[in-house]
Amino acid sequence: MEGLGAQHPEAWLTPGEVARLFGVDPKTVTRWAAAGKLSPQRTLGGHRRYKADEVHALLRQFGPQPA
Repeated sequence: MEGLGAQHPEAWLTPGEVARLFGVDPKTVTRWAAAGKLSPQRTLGGHRRYKADEVHALLRQFGPQPA
């Protein structure tokens, strides 16, 4: 039997992808994570990834920022 993760893989976004959704700099996304607004996971290489569901919930709450 396959695990739940294999049947329903979670979507993950890079800091750059999150930044584009909000119209902000990727460093701002890192600051949001440090402030607890987002919960990053680290890849084996040490890169941050953000759950798409969590990012989209925050986007609905705050909306996109003007570029």
